[in-house]
Amino acid sequence: MARDYYGILGVAKNASDQDIKRAYRKLARELHPDVNPSEDAQHKFGEVTTAYEVLSDPQKRKIVDLGGDPMDGGGRGGAGGGDPFAGFGGLGDIMDAFFGAAGGGGGRGRGPRSRVQPGSDALIRLGLSLEDCATGVDKEIAVDTAIVCDLCRGAGTTEGTGVKTCDTCGGAGEVQSVQRSFLGQVVTARPCPVCRGYGEVIPDPCRQCGGDGRIRARRNVTAKIPPGVGDGMRIRLSGQGEVGPGGGPAGDLYVEIDETPHEVFVRQGHDLHCNFRIPMTTAALGATVPIATLVDGDYELDVEPGTQPNAELVLTGKGMPRLRSSGRVDGRGDLHVHIDVVVPTKLDEAQRELLMDLATQRGEEVPTLASNGNKHGGLFSKLRAKNHR
Repeated sequence: MARDYYGILGVAKNASDQDIKRAYRKLARELHPDVNPSEDAQHKFGEVTTAYEVLSDPQKRKIVDLGGDPMDGGGRGGAGGGDPFAGFGGLGDIMDAFFGAAGGGGGRGRGPRSRVQPGSDALIRLGLSLEDCATGVDKEIAVDTAIVCDLCRGAGTTEGTGVKTCDTCGGAGEVQSVQRSFLGQVVTARPCPVCRGYGEVIPDPCRQCGGDGRIRARRNVTAKIPPGVGDGMRIRLSGQGEVGPGGGPAGDLYVEIDETPHEVFVRQGHDLHCNFRIPMTTAALGATVPIATLVDGDYELDVEPGTQPNAELVLTGKGMPRLRSSGRVDGRGDLHVHIDVVVPTKLDEAQRELLMDLATQRGEEVPTLASNGNKHGGLFSKLRAKNHR
């Protein structure tokens, strides 16, 4: 009577090849002698191994579907004490069955790799002034990268010659070595040392690139810097990086912004900050005075009468452009003007008399201590509270 190979693996008769392989992997992991050394497990492992060998072979599976048993009469051991590893060339084939072989299973290797490979990305730093970061600018940059060899156009061969199949690996790109172990033959594969895994060699390489298909050269690239960029940001220039081996497609060039500190303005995100010095008379009387902005020229700043030292005046929309991730600018930040009231250090006699007269009129001849702010929780009351905890 024919054995139920589908039942042994626990799959339906219409199971796909992938379903059969998946079921075998699961059972093999559970029943493998290295995991489960019991005699019953070894017996079952032999059964599922035989079932997988039968159902993974289209011809043998066809016999099973017709009601026959392809393992009857001089077949492999299988379900009864035969070699549980029958049907496999060794540990390499078993591991292929467990996890799937690279390149499609069945013990086949990966095959030769292409000589044409994509290129790497490149990075260059670009110093920009704060003005350039605010307005945007087109910068011409000199970069040293790999470019396609202009002599062989990426082929790597001397004109009129070509490549030939590697004699060592026969074009496979890898060489195999076989070792015997208690589990059978262990087959290992490594890239061919002669062709380096390409499966072909260049008998007469290009004299300029040495067969690599690319050379290093300096070239100029124009980088379009949008308004609002900042220190550490990167601009990607697609396809302007390193050309790949064999003249492969170039990677990208990343331009990293190195923002130079400004002598007047300090940047904090989208906002700008600056110190603005005014005489004490302007602070007391008030005035409209011109102040230079970063990119908009002079602006008429209204200083209110009685403006105190360290006061902060905010000019809306006079800061840096807001650069969105989409690359578009959405409005601008603010300019924060920090007032620095300048007290004169040298007075002539007339000026001194004027100030003394003003002090007399205001009753300010003798300075007094300011309130410690008890009623409002001022600085000194907070300090006292902290010290008495």
